[in-house]
Amino acid sequence: MNTSALISVRVQAMRFEAAGIVSVELVSPQGGELPAFEAGAHVDLHLPNGIVRSYSLLNSPQERHRYVVGVLNDRNSRGGSRYVHEQLRVGATIPISAPRNNFPLDESAAHSVLIAGGIGITPISCMFSRLRSLGKPAELLYCARSRTEAAFCDELLAQDGVQAHFDQDKSGPPDLRSYLASKPKDAHFYCCGPTPMLNAFESICEELGLPNVHIERFAATEQVEAVQGSDYVAYLERTKKSITVPAGKSLLDALLEAGMDVDHSCREGVCGACETKVLDGIPEHRDGVLSKAERASNKTMMVCVSGCRGQRLVLDL
Repeated sequence: MNTSALISVRVQAMRFEAAGIVSVELVSPQGGELPAFEAGAHVDLHLPNGIVRSYSLLNSPQERHRYVVGVLNDRNSRGGSRYVHEQLRVGATIPISAPRNNFPLDESAAHSVLIAGGIGITPISCMFSRLRSLGKPAELLYCARSRTEAAFCDELLAQDGVQAHFDQDKSGPPDLRSYLASKPKDAHFYCCGPTPMLNAFESICEELGLPNVHIERFAATEQVEAVQGSDYVAYLERTKKSITVPAGKSLLDALLEAGMDVDHSCREGVCGACETKVLDGIPEHRDGVLSKAERASNKTMMVCVSGCRGQRLVLDL
């Protein structure tokens, strides 16, 4: 972990936004500007209990004096969101990463369609606001189990181009196929939400032949614990090192033990900090960052959770 790149911030405010969701406003303790970010970006919170978690920035990129994130108290929390809800308090100072963007917004698109599921509204609302500020055509579908679980709902629904679908009111999930089929094919489509929703979105977009599809996952598509079942060799092209990665060990751990300075953070395949260029070999992708096309190209990988499909990988390290 590159700790020199971390930024110290103070928790300026925490606010109840919906059932199980709080927003956290972060500012510089010295009152200065924070690093710039673009719509779709996230920061990694390095919490005092030793856990690192990534949260999307939901406020305007034009605001340089603060970052605002939304945190769902996940019922399956392993200590991250639970700590934020139960122990993090206003006035606390914590380190965070600089903003990183694995979910960039194409601001030149003629039309944009944004779909959010639950807490996935955080990057999506930022994107929608950004497009509107640029005068770009955009529409937003906000899906949640109920209105009480939909953060920022009232302010979003007050805007043109926003509609909501609450499963509790509609007796089931939205008909994404009909919704997507009614949109211009050349639009850019964005979706962030729970894994089943993202899987359905990707599948339907593929069936409809929609070329401009963007997603962001809050969890890796495979279990993080799924490590390599057999040994393989990672050859590091720049340093001319060969490292044997034994079965049961992550590639990241093998690299760190070999003395390599590899930037990393979440160790869950969702933050993108450890993205590494692949020069040869076929990675076993287990991350939640790369798109289907990026995975198929085998040009890059997240070394914290991904492995090797064969006996050898050549990395740009």
